[in-house]
Amino acid sequence: MNQREIVVEPSAEGGPGRRHRLSSLAAILVGLGTTLLVYVFQGPLFGDLHNYPLTLFVFLWIFGVMLACAFSVVRHADAVARHLGEPYGTLALTISVIIIEVSLMAAIILHGENNPTLARDAMFATLMIVLNGMVGTALLMGALRYWEQEYNLEGARAFLVVIASLAVFSLIMPDLTKTEPDPSIAPFQAGLFAAITILFYAVFLAIQTMRHRSFFAEPVNGKGEAAAYLVAHQTGSVGPLWYHVAMLLLTLAPVVALSTFLAVIVDFGIEHLGAPAPLGGILIAILVLSPEGLTAFHAALANQLQRAVNVCLGSALATIGLTIPAVLAIGLITGQEVHLGLDRTDAALLVLTLFVSALTFGGARTNVLQGTVHLLLFVVYIALIFSP
Repeated sequence: MNQREIVVEPSAEGGPGRRHRLSSLAAILVGLGTTLLVYVFQGPLFGDLHNYPLTLFVFLWIFGVMLACAFSVVRHADAVARHLGEPYGTLALTISVIIIEVSLMAAIILHGENNPTLARDAMFATLMIVLNGMVGTALLMGALRYWEQEYNLEGARAFLVVIASLAVFSLIMPDLTKTEPDPSIAPFQAGLFAAITILFYAVFLAIQTMRHRSFFAEPVNGKGEAAAYLVAHQTGSVGPLWYHVAMLLLTLAPVVALSTFLAVIVDFGIEHLGAPAPLGGILIAILVLSPEGLTAFHAALANQLQRAVNVCLGSALATIGLTIPAVLAIGLITGQEVHLGLDRTDAALLVLTLFVSALTFGGARTNVLQGTVHLLLFVVYIALIFSP
């Protein structure tokens, strides 16, 4: 299974396939049209950001368009992945999403005042949203419908052992080393951090896509809902490879172009309105994770918990494994500071989340209790943003 999986419906004239083609075309037209309008009228739209009603409208408009395009990007990337097979499919799918995340980070980092903690905040937000918000919601939804659900224990363990290593290595270790103030801003240490992070991800990718693919397969339980879900959602993609590649690039372009304008408003909110500093990271995480979140929830409701686990944990792993090296490279090239180390409160919450996740996926079945605990941890994370 791909680490980042978005459902592509089977081809059917007049059915889901046609609806997806129409929605993809609409996303491209709206995205390109919005980009053109924003570039032409950027003076009136961004000249006076203290006009709060207009600024709020522009922010919601751009964010909504980028979110719609992100859904379409991931849908076509998943179709490309199905055409290419493994491991090239997983790489194509993951890189498409990482482009969105890195473009947003780069735009916010390079615009306005230096924001050295943005990458850290985005990584931490991704882990909290995935491991507590998405996992908790998926487990709770599935448990309320099926009482208990099964998944492949080996696959969850493989995800968590790499996620925990990367999270501690990237977000906690920088504040525990002797290099001051953060080793991630020193060229040698930044290069070392980036290389080891990529190596972690590459080893896991080889395990997932070649050597131990069975670890990430749905356990055979003979349930009718699971079989129906597979038939409905894992058949061939709509259209040839060239079509999906073209649509992927056309849908990705507005997201990258609009990221600069979204960064203007986000920086204004953080620098002039006193919005919480982690807000930029949270917005990036929401844009990147929303398509996968909906996929995980649909899978849990269809009693496909392993698919939900693959989507959720794969999102966290791919994001932290590939985004951190890209952001460190941007910092070294542009001279912008990039601080990765979390403060003590966030570090404690991260360690607690990893510990609870290990306990949650330490058995072969899940129930309401695990989902509720993860959601309560997510509530704590949100509360600490506004009241540190």
